[in-house]
Amino acid sequence: MNAAKSKKFSKTRSQNKSAVKNKIKKTVAKTDHGLIMVFTGNGKGKTTAAFGQALRAIGQGYNVFIVQFMKGRKYGEYIAARKYLPGLTILRAGLDSFVMRDNPATIDIEMAQKGLAAAEKAIKSGKYDMVILDEINVALDFKLISLPEIIALIKSKPANLDVILTGRYAPAEIIEIADTVSDIQEIKHHYNKGIKDRAGVEY
Repeated sequence: MNAAKSKKFSKTRSQNKSAVKNKIKKTVAKTDHGLIMVFTGNGKGKTTAAFGQALRAIGQGYNVFIVQFMKGRKYGEYIAARKYLPGLTILRAGLDSFVMRDNPATIDIEMAQKGLAAAEKAIKSGKYDMVILDEINVALDFKLISLPEIIALIKSKPANLDVILTGRYAPAEIIEIADTVSDIQEIKHHYNKGIKDRAGVEY
């Protein structure tokens, strides 16, 4: 395929995606009651569950915005979203390194605050149907963000916006105002067998 044909094919493909997305959007009625959902606990699968929810929403023609707190690596979901999911926007608000729980670096706090500002902007923009605050509970536990800030943000969200908060250590105050809370508990984990993390499973 020559360059001209390739360009034309890409343009047509993009137009077809937009047409399908618009058609779905028109046929699906969005509820006026957006949900606050929390995925917490010490088991594996909290972020995975949130991205599954995002994929479901995108399938119905909705736009989703995700802030990944305390994460800087290009995880598989980030790469896939950039390649295949135009309805999903992901912002990384962290470094690809561990954060000291009792003594976080200034850069870690600054990046979390930037992530929070981006989340607030997305929530108030009206552009998105779902906003996911990935690992926000951990950012709260590490004191990178204050709890009153998050509660105020959640309570100020548009009525029809779905908001998902993930991560261990979900505060009781957030659990109290949430509509749905899943506590994912670890029964077994392959790390305990000495099996290391690997692409496609942990990242």
